[in-house]
Amino acid sequence: MQLRNLAVIAHVDHGKTTLTDRLLYQSGMFRQEELDKLCGGQHGLIMDSGDLERERGITITAKTCSIRWTSPVGVAYKFNLIDTPGHADFGGEVERVLNMADGCLLVVDSFEGPMPQTRFVLSKALALGLKPILVINKSDKPSARPDEVVNEVFDLLVSLNAPDHALDFPVVYASARDGWATTHHSQIKENRPTNMLALYETIAAHIPAPYAPGSSRGAAAGYSTMEEALAAPLQMMITSLAYSDYVGRIGVGRVSAGTVRNGQTVAFFDRNGKMSRQRIQKLESFEGLKRVEVDSASAGDICAVIGVEGTEIGATIACPDNPKAMPPIKVDEPTITMSFRVNDSPFAGKDPKSKFVTGRQIWDRLEKELEKNVALRIARDETSDAMRVSGRGLLHLGILIETMRREGFELQVGKPEVILKQIDGQTCEPMETLIIDCPEGYQGDVMGAVLGRKCEIISSDNKAGAHGWIHMEFKAATRSLIGLRTQLMTKTKGEAIIHHTILGYEPVKIEPIVRPQGVMIQMDTGSVTAYSLDRLFDRGSFFVSPGMEVYEGQIVGEHCKDTDIPVNAVIKKQLSNMRTTSKDEAAKIKPAREMSLENCMEYIEDDELVEIVPSEIRMRKKWLKESDRKRNK
Repeated sequence: MQLRNLAVIAHVDHGKTTLTDRLLYQSGMFRQEELDKLCGGQHGLIMDSGDLERERGITITAKTCSIRWTSPVGVAYKFNLIDTPGHADFGGEVERVLNMADGCLLVVDSFEGPMPQTRFVLSKALALGLKPILVINKSDKPSARPDEVVNEVFDLLVSLNAPDHALDFPVVYASARDGWATTHHSQIKENRPTNMLALYETIAAHIPAPYAPGSSRGAAAGYSTMEEALAAPLQMMITSLAYSDYVGRIGVGRVSAGTVRNGQTVAFFDRNGKMSRQRIQKLESFEGLKRVEVDSASAGDICAVIGVEGTEIGATIACPDNPKAMPPIKVDEPTITMSFRVNDSPFAGKDPKSKFVTGRQIWDRLEKELEKNVALRIARDETSDAMRVSGRGLLHLGILIETMRREGFELQVGKPEVILKQIDGQTCEPMETLIIDCPEGYQGDVMGAVLGRKCEIISSDNKAGAHGWIHMEFKAATRSLIGLRTQLMTKTKGEAIIHHTILGYEPVKIEPIVRPQGVMIQMDTGSVTAYSLDRLFDRGSFFVSPGMEVYEGQIVGEHCKDTDIPVNAVIKKQLSNMRTTSKDEAAKIKPAREMSLENCMEYIEDDELVEIVPSEIRMRKKWLKESDRKRNK
């Protein structure tokens, strides 16, 4: 059987997970009722199995599956597919799982072309020597421009200093949603195939087998042939984790050299290089979406190891007679940090869904997250009782907080802060490439908002293939982007498309960015009334609606001016024997402004907190009483 290991990489929403789902659909390994059960009755959601992934339509954690396929000439293949996240905030997932692949499917939207996060993930793949296959997805769109997209991908590879073998990439035109693929440009509009046979054949022909002659991955490992790799002492790095209530942690990784066997005694190196001898209780290989027990796994294959105590990402399993640890996984450093603290609001512990409210429980949960989230960092804050949690971006930390909220945790988080570095004696901050696509009519508003945050414009022109749209590129400090998305979405009525990815570090130049509007701070505890909101109608917009419970110090709305004001949204109308007309009775109430977790994290200032409980998300001042706020100010 021929073995191929490949990663599927793409920008967010370019269809990589749907493509992987389709390859599984057409492999013939599942019955239709099995597929319906796996995807929960929702089309194209086999690989995105988590609730958050299905709700947000993004891949958060990398996943491995395998496909068995027999070519028309009778050659049997096993494709180990690794579905990777497309968002740069989850780059830690990408960096560790790409080590298991020999090639990659670069999935690009036929209209949008390569995007910033395509560049980010592709640069990581090229650094590991992976050979790309370009898949122009959504080729059946009326606005598709496949020829221009191919040229843009070639220019992108050149700008990344890709080697010659990567520049000579095959091109497959496909529609993952409809389940067809072709290598012939003429079949995009007419005589389309009815299956993805062309993509299977392209993978078999162009993705190199592990340690094939001339393979850059094999050369990097020091083996020129599969025979050399098999004859070498056992080496395997754990790059992913699974969990079972019966056997505990399960280590997943690629066998780099030698053969690992079920029941074998091995040398185990943890991330710190400490060695111990342990016995493998069970060895499993991937079959479709499941793992099946096997007797052995050889160099180049991906398998799961069960029963090794202390299994963690970056650990090495080696030959006990010739133990040698593999080089550790290199992961980019975090760029954003936040403070996590115990919820001490007046409503703390009152949510019926709350299960974990103490600082010890929060700290234990964060330590558990470190086992699989290699891009995360945690530390105790020496100046307070808070915990400092650092990650790759707001989405990275937001997903962690949302996951904890759904597990029953209560906590409070402070304003996100950029992590500064000292480079050559200068204080430097992370810089990012910001790309915004918006309708022409909003160009002035967008430019004003972005340039007002001291961003540097790189280019501005009409978006290729899209009439009436503008494509703008900026160079921006990471802290300039905190809160920008919400502001731009408001100005463009939700039509702007915003992407950004890390560029590097430069000396700090700009002053801190502050919120342009003040907030309305609740003065008393109680239930919000329509009468009170009507009285405050002209003061700004509200985050609360009638009937909601609020407390003193909670942020209930945004002031129309740049100053904070105390308000009382719980005043009830006094009953009297005076008659009023129906016109006087009608209360004017603005609809409550919906604030997601990420919106709240971007919105707050240094003296504010976001309170997260299982049933609700609130914003509040650090000091709840007006007298305390004045004293601290």
